Amino acid sequence: NDTKTLKAAVLEWLVPRGQAVIPPLSRNIKSNRGFNHEVTGALLCPAGLDWLNAETKQSLKSGETAVRGDQWPIFLYSGYVYDSEDPWKGLLRSEILIFGFKHVFTSPSSVDKEPKATRSGNAYLHGMKSVTKGSLAYIAMQARMKSDPSSSSVFSRTDTVTDSENFYHSILDLLEDPDKSEEVCDLMMWWTRWVFPNSSSSQCSISKNSTLSKIRERRAALRER
Repeated sequence: NDTKTLKAAVLEWLVPRGQAVIPPLSRNIKSNRGFNHEVTGALLCPAGLDWLNAETKQSLKSGETAVRGDQWPIFLYSGYVYDSEDPWKGLLRSEILIFGFKHVFTSPSSVDKEPKATRSGNAYLHGMKSVTKGSLAYIAMQARMKSDPSSSSVFSRTDTVTDSENFYHSILDLLEDPDKSEEVCDLMMWWTRWVFPNSSSSQCSISKNSTLSKIRERRAALRER
């Protein structure tokens, strides 16, 4: 189970390769992570809040600002950039999530390798040929838990501090939202191409006159009314 080694591995992904985390973080201690550290605090800061604002930072550190599970951290976004005008832009496409997914579902050694059209480690052994909505929500939750000392080390219904269950289900709800089906389809295709480039799921396209294309056309027309 490579989730056990994820806590230590996350430390290597917090900053660009070749750079050092300052102050240093221990692989075996989580107490100095979360909002207690400048780097992890910035990544865990809810999208829409400004970590560089002194009052915001202190409020998050002290716990005065309670972060609920549906207040997603900035590390879920590509480049750790949140666009308030387009909250979907870059969502669930961050480097930490890619590394975390490959670490758990393919193999730890695959993190540093480019995706190839070959069998994909742990996923192949379990018959996994594409990235699923549940697996994506799960890895996002795991990355959050490993970066935050206040969260439990396992997925628990009693985790009221970081609200992990709410976090997991809020992401899953978005991915299963019929109104977001086109965006989600593009997202899942993007993920599958990254992790399983040889999968038919990563190469499929929608036929011009297919039933699915007709359904999408009708949905688009209804939205414009």
